Amino acid sequence: MFSRTLLCLALSMAATPLLADTVWLKNGDRLTGKIKFFDGGKLLLQTEYGGSIPLDWNQIATLESDRQLLIKESAVTGEVAKSLQPAESGKVILANGGAPRTIELASIQQIMKPKPLVEDFTWKGNLDAALDYKRAERDTDDYDIDLKTKARHGLWRHNAEVGYDREYQDGVVATDNWNAEYALDRFLDEHWFWQGRAEYERDRVEDLARQRTLGTGPGYQFWDNELGAFSLAGLLNRTDYQFANGDKSNFYAVSMKWDYNRYLVGKSFEMFSSGEVGKPLANVADYTLEAEVGLRYKVTDWASLHMKAEKDLVSGSEGDLDETHYSLGFGVGW
Repeated sequence: MFSRTLLCLALSMAATPLLADTVWLKNGDRLTGKIKFFDGGKLLLQTEYGGSIPLDWNQIATLESDRQLLIKESAVTGEVAKSLQPAESGKVILANGGAPRTIELASIQQIMKPKPLVEDFTWKGNLDAALDYKRAERDTDDYDIDLKTKARHGLWRHNAEVGYDREYQDGVVATDNWNAEYALDRFLDEHWFWQGRAEYERDRVEDLARQRTLGTGPGYQFWDNELGAFSLAGLLNRTDYQFANGDKSNFYAVSMKWDYNRYLVGKSFEMFSSGEVGKPLANVADYTLEAEVGLRYKVTDWASLHMKAEKDLVSGSEGDLDETHYSLGFGVGW
């Protein structure tokens, strides 16, 4: 009798369809999946049969979802709906436990999953590789690999970066350096956090052979959601230099770091920028700048092409530096 009851329960669970979001189109089609977000005129629907599908918002009649979603009718304010219920064409019903509210689809600017302050473990990142071959009066081969990843659990966020650059000019090594950086963020509330950072750079060609930096300071997370993230951190740093001839020096500096990315056109494109501008407290330089800005195009859910520009600037020192590097490459993301 007990085994028969278990069998009936298993059959009933197997026959029960999994909860899924539903999108009705104006042409009468109905699509099921998981609403990821809506922005820039595109609704991204994650499906088992076609992966991530961007849908034109003007072609959507109404929606249905049993999950909590943040509905923004302006760029500033938003309402977290416990569920979405279908309505007549061009409208949707927001259910929050009280009286349901019907709104026009045209009034919605963004839809996304609300992100709590404390959440389960999340991990994301990109590995980008760029190759540059130049055949002219001077042949140049340049290889550049960059790894950037973030992991978050609760109020803690781990940020790690590793980069390697090697360049040959007429078969002779002209650039050979790598760098690694780790930063730990402790969130104090939804936006404010405190960061500690350690960075190491090794160069086998230039006179400045090793560079170590330790820094700490407050940061502010403006947003971090399905559409991207933007944060600033102000740091007090100590930097140690070791030169190829064995000489050493150190100094303190204040700096501002930024990290920005924004997804566009149903996550087909991503704009990104990160960097740091600093002011040494000693008479080392007037200011320093390390920055990158680029655009990434997703070929598949995990593969992408990117264009990137990098800027290294040191002003006011005995050996001023002003370098700009452009690259086009391939990457993978998760």
